[in-house]
Amino acid sequence: MHKNQEYMLNTIRQEAKFTASYTGREAFDERVMQAMQRVNRKAFVSADNKDLAFENSPLPIGHGQTISQPYMVALMTDLVDVKPESVVMEIGTGSGYQAAVLSQLVRQVYTVEKIPELAESARQRLKILGYENIEVRCGSGYHGWKEKAPFDAIIVTAAATHIPQSLVDQLKPGARMVIPIGLPQMYQELMLVAKGKGGTTHTDAVMSVSFVPLVMGDNEEKQ
Repeated sequence: MHKNQEYMLNTIRQEAKFTASYTGREAFDERVMQAMQRVNRKAFVSADNKDLAFENSPLPIGHGQTISQPYMVALMTDLVDVKPESVVMEIGTGSGYQAAVLSQLVRQVYTVEKIPELAESARQRLKILGYENIEVRCGSGYHGWKEKAPFDAIIVTAAATHIPQSLVDQLKPGARMVIPIGLPQMYQELMLVAKGKGGTTHTDAVMSVSFVPLVMGDNEEKQ
């Protein structure tokens, strides 16, 4: 079977049904699926992986990093429940794929990448592809982007050892963050963090996952 964008969308729908007992979502919002359809994943994978672009699996993008599997991108996007007027932050730009999907759904995306080479290549790629409502910054994911806060949603695409308070602080009241928590090569859980109107947070475990680690900077302390 020739694998294309429609094949990818069908595999996402099938996996959503399979994982519904964990996620509580048998199907994702149609706006999310339309965004997944509009963003060509092939433009965000490396040259030697173009033939695998529409597989429902993560792929290496260099520097020990990966582009997330399409199902996970759709799930995390669905979980944060963004609106057309939303301003969101992504931690872990990678190739820029998740940011591109978010850009179809919200007013502005701010995305942070710690590895300079990936940040610059993603910035250039997104510019060439015409994504005008995405701004890329090279910096620490644990610090977020305070100057642009608060955000209507935050998506973290690398696993942290704990939920960073600095990121919680950058959420608007009523906003959501989705973040993998756990150690590299060990058990990780995708967590949904909801910030209440009064600033208190409620955290739910969604499902077990496997992500590359969110790297701490030299001046960041483990909690």
